[in-house]
This record gives sequence, structure tokens and C-alpha cells, in this order.
Amino acid sequence: MSKDVRHRLGGLALASPPLVLVALFVGFPIVVAVSYSLGHTEGLNSTVAAIASDQVTVDSPWKVTFGAYAKVFADPRFQRDFVVTVLATLATTVIVVVLAWAIALYVRLSDTWISRALSALAVVPMFIPVVIASWAILTFYNADGFLRSVAAQFGMEAPVWGFSMTAVVIGLVWTHLPFATLMVVSGVQGVPDALIEAARDAGASLFRTVLRVIAPLALVPTVIAGTFTAIGTLGSFTVPYFTGPNAPKMLGVDMADYFQAFNLPQASVVMAVVVFVVASGFGAVYVWANYRAAAQSGRV
Repeated sequence: MSKDVRHRLGGLALASPPLVLVALFVGFPIVVAVSYSLGHTEGLNSTVAAIASDQVTVDSPWKVTFGAYAKVFADPRFQRDFVVTVLATLATTVIVVVLAWAIALYVRLSDTWISRALSALAVVPMFIPVVIASWAILTFYNADGFLRSVAAQFGMEAPVWGFSMTAVVIGLVWTHLPFATLMVVSGVQGVPDALIEAARDAGASLFRTVLRVIAPLALVPTVIAGTFTAIGTLGSFTVPYFTGPNAPKMLGVDMADYFQAFNLPQASVVMAVVVFVVASGFGAVYVWANYRAAAQSGRV
């Protein structure tokens, strides 16, 4: 056996324990759940199938059926909640990326105590539990919350955002902004001063400098921040559960309701698979961003 082969096998052996753990505790349960959504109710799925109602099943382990998917997609409630989930994900991602870029540019172009304080405050939500933040947002924007109480002192009527999709988006932005800020700030800070000064010396305005110099060099961190925000929002549960309305709901809450309250675990698994497929699309963008970063650094 050559030395190069031994090195490759040694590296594979060192990397195999975490891969095996991920395969056993993540990959295998996913395979079992997907098989349940395709009508297989025997074996490891027999326990949940024994207590579930309104299931679509097959009579052979070699057959599959998409009947459960057809039933879920024909449900007007799922159609409405799926659209709401996608729209909330897009809105949250756009707002988070815009705010992260605004903070990053202010920190990069304005070296003052205000910019440094802003960059520090932007990551504070990372250290606050999501449950506490969700409850605080609800009490702040509720009908008897702080915002309306202050407005009432001046004879004004503040909007009620508690138990609404607006409160959900606010909570999700609060949750995901710290990580996105760290990513985008690091990308913007990594742009060499010489490039920015050269663009300004050539007569480029601040807008063109940001568009032509800073933004392309910080594209990869921005894509990573956006994809992580989108994936986290798609499967979020705590924020929409505490601050969202009874209808429409995001799919993270819907999955729990279908599994626990409605005793429809197969429909819940179908929704989970749908969320996984949509998240995989964002994950593909994340993989592309990492590959592009590796290509730029000469590692591939």
C-alpha cells in the first residue's frame, strides 16, 4: 500500500466518527420518516402507525405511494400555511440581510464609538433565549402592551401586532440578525482599504464603491448569512408559536399540531419532507457559496 493511500485512509478514519454519528442519529431517522410518508407503516414505523389515523399505506415493502402527499397538498389549510411560510421566510431573509449590510457598512465606513456600540448591540439577541425574546415581543406589541400604552399617553392609537404575522417576522428578524451581522461585518471588514481608496480616488461615489468593490468581495458571507436565515426561518417553531396567529400558521407549528392535536403523524411527516426539500434549495446555494470561496482561495 502506497504512502498516499495510507494518508487518505488515515484521514478517512479520523473523519469517520462524526460522519457515522450523523448517519445514525440524523440520516437513518430521515430515511425512516420518508418511508413512512410513502406508505410504509411496518417495521420501525409500526408504533406510530398503530395509533395514527387517516393514513395512506402500501401492502408491499417494495411499493411506494404518494397518496399522503396528494392529500396534504389538496388541503386548503396546508396551501395557505405553505404560502405564508414561504412569504415569511423571504421577508425575514431580505430584512435581515439589509439590516446586516447597513450595520456592516456603517461600521466599516464610520470608525466612531456609535458604530462600535451598534455592532456590539446587534449581537446581543444571540445571548437571549428565544422563548424570552418571543414573550417580550408579544407583550411589547400586544393590544395591552408597551407600545400602545405609551401611544395612549399622547392620545394616539398604536397598531396591534401581537399574534400576527408581523410579530412573527419581527421575532424571526430578532433571532437571525446577530449571526447575519457577524457574517456580513466580517466580509465587509475583510475588503482591503487600498481597493476602497483606489475607487474613491478614481472618482467613484460611495454607492458605486459599495456596489462595485465592497459587495462583490463580501458576496460569499452575504449568501451564507441569507441561506442560514432562510433555512432557520423555514423550520422555526418557538417564535411563530408564541407570537403568531391561530390562522394562518407557519409549517413548523403546523407540523406539531398535526402530529399531536390532530393525530395525523403521516401528514406531519409529509410537511417535514416538504420543508426539507425547500431548505435543500437554500442549502444548495450555501454549498455553492462555500465552493466559490474555496475556488477564490485556490483550494479547489
